[in-house]
Amino acid sequence: MDTRQLKTLSAIATHGTFAMAADVVGLTPSAVSQQIHALEQELGVKLFDRTSRPPKLTAPGSQVLELARQILLLEDDTKTALRGDQMAGTLMIGSVRSSALNLLPTALVHMRERYPRLKTSLRISLSSTLIADVASGRLDAAVVAEHMGMPNALRWSPFLREPLWLIAPEGTEDRDILRLLNTRPYVRFKSAVPLANLIDTELSRLGVVTQDVAEIDTVSSIVTCVRQGLGISVVPHVALAGPEDAGLIRLPFGTPQATRQIGIVERTSSPRAEIISRLHEVLAELSGEHGLPRVGPEGAGRDG
Repeated sequence: MDTRQLKTLSAIATHGTFAMAADVVGLTPSAVSQQIHALEQELGVKLFDRTSRPPKLTAPGSQVLELARQILLLEDDTKTALRGDQMAGTLMIGSVRSSALNLLPTALVHMRERYPRLKTSLRISLSSTLIADVASGRLDAAVVAEHMGMPNALRWSPFLREPLWLIAPEGTEDRDILRLLNTRPYVRFKSAVPLANLIDTELSRLGVVTQDVAEIDTVSSIVTCVRQGLGISVVPHVALAGPEDAGLIRLPFGTPQATRQIGIVERTSSPRAEIISRLHEVLAELSGEHGLPRVGPEGAGRDG
């Protein structure tokens, strides 16, 4: 097994057919077939189901593909490290599916402009999955909210502390938070993420009994529902960045106003620490007045 075979396998999975992969790796289709056959012989498994058109990865093939991509990234990072170029190679970054995702693509574009030799690969998933993938090395880092039970081998560094707002449709005249929450139709954020738990905990502390009209698992959809007049809700500050949200009524949620933090989780001994540190700086800059500076390893935040 060599990296040429692994690159060919990855190209097939990415481009869909042996013929298209052949163009990418600079081989003939027959040479691609020979490489895959040799790899199958060496590993003792069938990587592709050739009865389908185009051939599809088998279950063992998918497992080999994941390992192949990790090996190729390690090869790329090793060459980069030996050249002494810390701002090159591929940064494997994950993010939760939340309003934080509004910031991350912009930050990655900034990183690409500043460091042309740096490549990024973004994966969206649940925070628990992302944390496990960072711990195992499948990801270099991930953007997640405050999270209980962070493993000791990981470091979480917040770059954003943002307030939570009760939002109401344009034209709402009542400014009494408790009266609004107890009497107006309420759009609930229903998701197995820390933000939803934070909001529900504060509602309980306030003694509120909401009049739920919807349960929605994405913050952006909640903002849309409120904008259209379905009801009121509670969302983080970063979810209200669009010009179309300027007319929404915003009232501080909680006493004192509740906040949530989002940060980057990485391994304490990460070989990509310098790149991750620069990404943290960019994210903090994009967070504006709510951005947080990165602290050293000895003081980096871990909620728990």
